[in-house]
Amino acid sequence: MKAAAGITSRAHPLWLAYILHRLSGLGLALFLPFHFWVLALATTDPARLDGFLALTEAGAVKFAEFGLVFLLAVHMFGGLRLMALEFLPWTPSQKTLAAGAAALSFLIATLFLLKAI
Repeated sequence: MKAAAGITSRAHPLWLAYILHRLSGLGLALFLPFHFWVLALATTDPARLDGFLALTEAGAVKFAEFGLVFLLAVHMFGGLRLMALEFLPWTPSQKTLAAGAAALSFLIATLFLLKAI
């Protein structure tokens, strides 16, 4: 019976928010070394940086930027959710707020993508 309870708890919106926060953190952690490498090109190889920046006009890169902004927004709102868990009383209505934070994250990333295209 314990296994069945574990399966149903994984469908809980707050469990999904927990997983999304962890995955967004992992995605950002994987992105950061690459980002710092590109920033280092500004001082070590400016011509190579210019060539790399020209690639950023490609549609695939714009879509990847959408993903990055989405990860940042999800991670920020997930962090705010964790702070709320630590400092505020937790009520059942906060499930709706967690889902709203995920939706707002997607909206922010979509607006960024629309502006970038």
